[in-house]
Amino acid sequence: MIKIALLGYGTIGSGVAEVLETNRESITKRAGEEIEIKYVLDLRDFPGDAIQPKIVHDYEVIAEDPEIQVVVEAMGGVEPAYTFVKRALLAGRSVTTSNKALVAKHGAELLAIAREKNINFLFEASVGGGIPIIRPLNSSLTADEVEEITGILNGTTNYMLTKMTFDGSEFQDVLKDAQARGYAEADPTADIEGQDACRKIAILTSLVCGQQVDFEEIHTEGITGITAVDIKYAKAMNRGIKLLATSRKTEGGYYALVAPFLLSPEHPLYHVNDVFNGIFVHGNVLGDAMFYGSGAGKLPTASAVTADIVEIIKNKDRNIMAAWSSGKLQLLDYRQASGRFFLRTGDSREQIEAAFGDVEYVEVPEVSGEIGVLTRQMTEAEYEESAKKLNQIIQMVRVA
Repeated sequence: MIKIALLGYGTIGSGVAEVLETNRESITKRAGEEIEIKYVLDLRDFPGDAIQPKIVHDYEVIAEDPEIQVVVEAMGGVEPAYTFVKRALLAGRSVTTSNKALVAKHGAELLAIAREKNINFLFEASVGGGIPIIRPLNSSLTADEVEEITGILNGTTNYMLTKMTFDGSEFQDVLKDAQARGYAEADPTADIEGQDACRKIAILTSLVCGQQVDFEEIHTEGITGITAVDIKYAKAMNRGIKLLATSRKTEGGYYALVAPFLLSPEHPLYHVNDVFNGIFVHGNVLGDAMFYGSGAGKLPTASAVTADIVEIIKNKDRNIMAAWSSGKLQLLDYRQASGRFFLRTGDSREQIEAAFGDVEYVEVPEVSGEIGVLTRQMTEAEYEESAKKLNQIIQMVRVA
């Protein structure tokens, strides 16, 4: 029997306990051994919950028990999660986590410790919730040079943009709705400002390139500026607005970006709606691949964590996770990337054409006092220089 410790009994921790109990028979068969939760570390007590006898309030109880072979970190945040996870690995215990903040900041170090100890540090659930993406990148796609990863990596913002598209609602109204449904936190900053998606694309890029990608260096824009008027223009162009996190390999290196984009129906991520996530991967040999599913939520995320537990047990004496080095990857300036841009402006057509040259105009009859414009293909840097020549840019959304 394998005895494990859960760090945290919130949404994910309680979900792991539920999955282990609900699918006990099939999980035991796949792992080859029965799994028992011996301890659950939490500051709170849970009277009436069957887990209460296993609750401990001090990590030292877990640290000092030689029976614990696997630690499941479900606390969130960087500290004290980092301290506890590092201690567990140094003590020879494998760890799985869904904590993208922890992995994005300390992934290289924790993977190196696991490799040195011949144990495992797995984090499938840190990106895409229940969607398997880390393991495919780590194993199935290792024959490829991954040239692009682009994803809808945040279910909260995708739900909000979907709601705005189909209901014509304003941003603040859909945010309140998302909070009421439990999709958005009381403080939704990490989601709506793109920080959550930024950490996730940093993790995926680190895996692909084998070096540490600093998420703080990724240019990140959220969806707080998107309005119902933007959605009207998008519909007039037969497009949808999605918050994309993208990473591309070029001849000069990698660049990464998180921002809202206008997608056509032909784009593989156009039809990813509601709280679902989608991840598009392009390899130089494989070509295009799509990963789609529940990107968040208690049980989908707990399912991915539990799958990591099974992998750890099946590979007790073998390190299976490709490590990325602590050497920092210097990302290219995102302004070298090229694309088309949609903008709304109060300037005249003469001013627009003087600034951008040939453009396409987008008309929405019920919107007055402004002009919608699609630019030609240009770099981000060229767009910025051209935009300086206008007096009143109301909005800009990139076009994928």
